[in-house]
Amino acid sequence: MSILVVGSVAFDSIQTPFGEVDEVLGGSGCYFSTSASFFTDVSLVAVVGDDFPQEHIDFLQSRNIDLTGLQKSPGATFRWKGRYEYDLNEAHTLETHLNVFETFQPQLPESYCDAEYVFLANIDPELQLDVLQQVKNPRLVACDTMNFWIDGKKQALIKTLGRVDILVINEAEVRQLADEPNLIKAAEIIRGFGPKTLVVKRGEYGVLMFGEGSIFSAPAYPLEEVFDPTGAGDTFAGGFVGYLAATRNLTEHNLRKAIVFGTVMASFTVEKFSLERLKEIDYAEIESRYKRIKLLTDFADIG
Repeated sequence: MSILVVGSVAFDSIQTPFGEVDEVLGGSGCYFSTSASFFTDVSLVAVVGDDFPQEHIDFLQSRNIDLTGLQKSPGATFRWKGRYEYDLNEAHTLETHLNVFETFQPQLPESYCDAEYVFLANIDPELQLDVLQQVKNPRLVACDTMNFWIDGKKQALIKTLGRVDILVINEAEVRQLADEPNLIKAAEIIRGFGPKTLVVKRGEYGVLMFGEGSIFSAPAYPLEEVFDPTGAGDTFAGGFVGYLAATRNLTEHNLRKAIVFGTVMASFTVEKFSLERLKEIDYAEIESRYKRIKLLTDFADIG
């Protein structure tokens, strides 16, 4: 079952202790779409400038990502420049140039309005709500946000969350949004805003999922080498929502499986810059890492 995702397409310039790249393909929409495409079809709504090269279009289309909703506007594509120190959990933004993304107004093609599965990537919550007003009857709406919107447009964000089933954000954003330092209490406050499920991204420490009377914890996949964490959260979300859409199963048990598939997808992204690692893998490698995480966390027969 196809997923509708609304997000950003960008050029990233990134410095880490392990290397540096300039003007590589990035953006939440790209990472999410590429990850989800291993599980199901994806329709991407985003904007690029007239400087966006055909080779990137060709790559996205090679992943069966529908680009009917990709707007091309006069001007330059969104650009972000960042640096990571040895603590790869924290990005230091050096430059942000929104360019054509600054005036982005998502307009869904008519064929997208019947989408059953919707992911609202990290954009202005007012635009997220506008997208939901264009979608007719989604079965599942998942959403991401960031500290910038929590600071600047909290009430608009809370209004949008009233129409969201799953919120996917990091640990610091959970505490900021709920204005509560205790993660358990904060999760309940946020679930009170509307989302039945809260998924908390914790970087190298894994993922926590809060539902109705339940908490699920999944570890990050153990890696010997991590080069670039950019896009890992969006890649996680792509695997998570992609698996849910492919299986059409929203039970607690299947949500937990989807969390692990999301974790697996994120583990590939951080092994190289940009989407280079995702370009190399196949579904057999995804299944292999999924099985290894199951073994890593299996303790039922021990002792």
